[in-house]
Amino acid sequence: MGMDSTDGKPAKQKMWGGRFSSSPGELMQAINVSIGFDQRLAQQDIRGSLAHAAMLADNDIISQQDLKDIQKGLGDIKAEIDAGTFPFTDELEDIHLNIEGRLKEKIGEAAGRLHTGRSRNDQVATDFRLWVRDYLDHLDGQMTDLMNALLEKAAAHTDTIMPGFTHLQSAQPVTFGHHMLAYLEMFARDRSRLRDCRARMNESPLGAAALAGTPYPINREMTAKALEFDRPMANSLDAVSARDFALEALSVASICATHLSRLSEEIVIWTSAQFQFVKLTDAFTTGSSIMPQKRNPDAAELIRAKVGRIMGALTSLTIVMKGLPLAYSKDMQEDKEPVFDAFDGLSLSLAAMAGMVRDMTPNKEELAEAAGAAYSTATDLADWLVRKLGMPFRDAHHVTGTIVALAEGQGKTLAELSLDDMQSVEARITDDVYSVLTPLASASSRTSYGGTAPSEVAKQVARWQALLKD
Repeated sequence: MGMDSTDGKPAKQKMWGGRFSSSPGELMQAINVSIGFDQRLAQQDIRGSLAHAAMLADNDIISQQDLKDIQKGLGDIKAEIDAGTFPFTDELEDIHLNIEGRLKEKIGEAAGRLHTGRSRNDQVATDFRLWVRDYLDHLDGQMTDLMNALLEKAAAHTDTIMPGFTHLQSAQPVTFGHHMLAYLEMFARDRSRLRDCRARMNESPLGAAALAGTPYPINREMTAKALEFDRPMANSLDAVSARDFALEALSVASICATHLSRLSEEIVIWTSAQFQFVKLTDAFTTGSSIMPQKRNPDAAELIRAKVGRIMGALTSLTIVMKGLPLAYSKDMQEDKEPVFDAFDGLSLSLAAMAGMVRDMTPNKEELAEAAGAAYSTATDLADWLVRKLGMPFRDAHHVTGTIVALAEGQGKTLAELSLDDMQSVEARITDDVYSVLTPLASASSRTSYGGTAPSEVAKQVARWQALLKD
């Protein structure tokens, strides 16, 4: 072992100790070190090492005594990490060397045999893949919880009338339950994409070594099974250099964050003094420092903004990977921080949104009044003219426009306009027309599959209750 020139103590051995005669400078150390963030891979690193050690012993590459020592040492290290007492050090630049160095302190020479038939290249690829897979499982549970929150709200408001919008202009009456189910469908697709991503990434890089495989008689199927992968990756070059699993996971996260942002925007609008469609408690709002009357929907606003960071992470990693030749390059050290940050942000956003959905109370009176504003049942009048009078839709559209103008001139809703007034525009109109002119009647008539009629919403609620129960 070399000597430190400043104090005469033995210098810590570096991975490149046999190649270079002096230690890297401070700048090199600063740019090279990753333990500050990749220590999040500690549990996955230990799990991968245990699987690798068991395989080595099973194939007589290391002794059974070495295996026992390695298992005992890694168990002690895991306990230290769990307790927060593990001595992480920048001098051992990454999580792999930190754990390996600590293992050597605990069990001596046997620690060096653990790395037989393995490189840090396949080791980090395995650790990172395991971490992403673990976090996808966590996010799956959170998405399911949000879906349940939306379903609970939908079930409670299958017949609560509200305005439906296009261009943020009142269009046609819908039900609040129908609106909640629209987001449930979006997050269901997000969860489906997440599960597709997990299935596609569930192959093991372990055993690919640096880039070309190893001459040792290893059993990659054994380590893949131990780590709950479906199979080993079939190409050693691809195994150590692929990060598309992380890119796909970030793509899923970006789409989900976009959906969260859209719902957040609606909550911001709905809680405003101008709309007052829903109320949130103090649990998900904050006050103003100088305006005591205000209740700001800060949680929704912060979720709305998270998509920027999450999509930024996808862009960041895409640019890191876009020009890299095979196989491994140190550029890939930049893969973890954006993924860690994006997944943490998405997890927090999913939890907060599920909480807000359960917390918000629809203001039924305001919603019903808004549902009837801006002549939102005009399309129902046109449809009635087509169905009952056999009028071509374009003619019905013209007649309806004339009647709307008449009601507007009198300051009345369509349901308040007299039959005589409507017959002055089209003589064949009967009093049956009033059966479609209220917001509830309008919504109730939309009985096509996937429509907003309370009867259809109740069917979709029942369908989702069965699906989520399973």
